[in-house]
Amino acid sequence: MASSSSNMASQPVVFTTQTQYPLPTQKYMIPTLWKRYQLSQLVNKALSLDKPVPFDFLVRGELLRNSLSEWCAEHGVGEEETLEIEYIESVMPPQKMSDFPHEEWVSSVSCQLQGYFLTASYDGQVRAFDYSKNLVSSTAAHAAAITSLCVVPSTTNEDSTHTIATSSHDLTAQLTQITFQNSNISSTQTPSSSKILASLHLHTSPVSSISSNSKGSHLLTSSWDGLIGLWDTSIPSTDEVPEPVLNERDRKKRRRVEDAARPRRKAPLLVLKSHIARVSKVAFGDAEENKAYSCGFDSTVRVWDTEYGVCQQTINASEKPFLDLALTPSSQTLLATSTDRTLTLYDLRSSSLSSSSASFMHPATPSCVAIPSVGTGQGNQVVTGAYDGIVRVWDLRSTKGAMATFKAWDGAKKVLSVDWERGVVG
Repeated sequence: MASSSSNMASQPVVFTTQTQYPLPTQKYMIPTLWKRYQLSQLVNKALSLDKPVPFDFLVRGELLRNSLSEWCAEHGVGEEETLEIEYIESVMPPQKMSDFPHEEWVSSVSCQLQGYFLTASYDGQVRAFDYSKNLVSSTAAHAAAITSLCVVPSTTNEDSTHTIATSSHDLTAQLTQITFQNSNISSTQTPSSSKILASLHLHTSPVSSISSNSKGSHLLTSSWDGLIGLWDTSIPSTDEVPEPVLNERDRKKRRRVEDAARPRRKAPLLVLKSHIARVSKVAFGDAEENKAYSCGFDSTVRVWDTEYGVCQQTINASEKPFLDLALTPSSQTLLATSTDRTLTLYDLRSSSLSSSSASFMHPATPSCVAIPSVGTGQGNQVVTGAYDGIVRVWDLRSTKGAMATFKAWDGAKKVLSVDWERGVVG
């Protein structure tokens, strides 16, 4: 395709894409003054798309933010050199659906239940909202601040009953069953019911995170005490961990409570020991059932065999206390946020003890990271939240800058948790 002006400099370009909109394989002569918008127009016109699709362009792993001539000058590329440019669908800043006011800090959010938005906060409450901002459930799950929550997948066909796992500063984790009633119930009536099924006892310091495997059969907890607990999700008929010794007065009060009504006290199946400081986050991988992944304030990322309870791999990062992690769907790479204001991509297939393959700089500490589920069409995209109150969408193929950013709210509030599912970011 020739330049419209004979005296305008052109650059030979070959386009590639992993989207559903491939161009014929050929060389294009592109005016070097063109920017992203003109390139996107070219692709749309060449494909004769009925509805315009905005595209972004990656040149040698970097998003094109200015003209081709400026990029070539910055990278020392001559006019005769053929550039391979990959185009991807643009990510627009999300449109704000609604706010869900809380009186205390919200430490964890989940978009995993379609039609609902779950939150956990420092007042010990787990809340569920529908997309119309209606509070449909509120459960006093803990006596102290909640640090994390996750939805435990279920194999039953009951759409209204769900099991939620939470972790807390009260040194425990809990399994809570929440039942949503029909959405046409009047707001003056009790909209739902909840029941604490079991409490999980192992840790001697605040429990920092909890996560479930994809089958909903097992849980992982991490703690400031440096330990990781592996649990099953079955509810025992009797306590597996004895009650603390009570004085006579408390013992009489306890007798008044029906034994069957009390949450059961669960013990872990395994305790994973290797971290030498606080463990910030632990999670299962989707690709292998017996693998778990953790990060902590000891500046390490660790890979675990949960069948034998051993640490299989340790990635060391100098002076890089980690705050959160997320696994790509293949479980071959891992993303971790750190207090050094970076999001770092690690290749778990590498035998190197520090297998960092890319870093994404933030102007403020990124506290959290989320990756959408496989099959959503965003296989290379992640979202982070930071202490500057800004949520950023990144493409893992470009480390120079975020694809989209948006401020979650006005004022100097921090983002402590993010989730991304079915096109909804919370």
